[in-house]
Amino acid sequence: MIADRFAIVSPLLDERARRLVAAAEAQVLGHGGVTAVSNATGLSRKAIRKGLDELEQAPLDRLPPGRIRRAGAGRKPVQASQPAVLDALKGLVESTTRGDPESPLRWTCKSVRQLSRELQNAGFRVCPQKVGDLLHEMGYSLQANRKVLEGTDHPDRDAQFQHIQASVCEYQAAGQPVISVDTKKKELVGDFKNNGQEWQPQGAPVDVKVHDFVDPELGRVAPYGVYDLTRNTGWVNVGTDHDTAQFAAESIRRWWNQMGHSCYPDATQLLITADGGGSNGSRSRLWKCELQRLADETGLSIGVCHFPPGTSKWNKIEHRLFSCITQNWRGRPLVSHEVVVNLIAATRTNTGLQVTCQLDTNTYPLGKKVSDDELAQVNLHSESFHGEWNYVIKPRAI
Repeated sequence: MIADRFAIVSPLLDERARRLVAAAEAQVLGHGGVTAVSNATGLSRKAIRKGLDELEQAPLDRLPPGRIRRAGAGRKPVQASQPAVLDALKGLVESTTRGDPESPLRWTCKSVRQLSRELQNAGFRVCPQKVGDLLHEMGYSLQANRKVLEGTDHPDRDAQFQHIQASVCEYQAAGQPVISVDTKKKELVGDFKNNGQEWQPQGAPVDVKVHDFVDPELGRVAPYGVYDLTRNTGWVNVGTDHDTAQFAAESIRRWWNQMGHSCYPDATQLLITADGGGSNGSRSRLWKCELQRLADETGLSIGVCHFPPGTSKWNKIEHRLFSCITQNWRGRPLVSHEVVVNLIAATRTNTGLQVTCQLDTNTYPLGKKVSDDELAQVNLHSESFHGEWNYVIKPRAI
């Protein structure tokens, strides 16, 4: 009965009221009441005896209404009893301490347990939970790394952005196709964890392998994307071999033959916006030679505008196509090539994005060299502004 009554009123009581109620129950029971009430309520015998003392006090000696303890009672804050603890803690968590040869946490993760241990070694009495409270009071919080540093900016970075925008508008105004290209991050194929979550019956997640070792039969896939800036459509060529310039050019060729030509039947030019590195990098000789082959086959004059170094995240394909694909397949293991292709092809957005996907099982060997004579045969016309970034490859006369 005591336990039932106390359980009903306890959530409504403060610390003082709980011990007074328990003390009243013990007083009614008489001898052995303190032990019985302690067992029933979970309060300590010391707290119940303190409540009995308070009940026996004269009215003038009792605490005023609203007070739990007498003024000045209770444990003193650690900042008051150990004034130097804040300075010691701040010295441990300063951002420079990880590289400070004198810091005890130079190469250690600064968790509250580690910080508490170091403070205790320095003579302070402080537990991990109190360290967390002190850090919050000092304005600290758990922070992850943030990708914002892009390296040294090229002096013509903004000018190149303006040049790309002007070129895109010029081609679009003339009714010519403009595409953004890049290779998405390579993905393991098999029963491997894929970041993200999706709805499943509670307690029944999809089981995947513990270790992410490449499956010798399925290997990896390299999805090369072609995003049409004008029509808001995507083409993804899922390669099973190396990500080379040949693979990049073949992906664009497949897009043109199966989508681009039908969408732009009167096109005579094509503008490609691409990163400055990778399989479609501005310094790749093979990339230029493969684009020449494509220009000869299609009869298109192929203009290329590369983004400045360190600015690949501004490429339209990253946030208009690849991010949508990642959202669509989040939490879904990519167990086969068929699953990869179907998940990519099923990607849709509220803005009308539609994606077509195809598997490419061709081989693209690494290390293919392009001689000076082969490069000289490329009908390349560099623009006056940063010709290494902006150029046109025209079809060669047959």
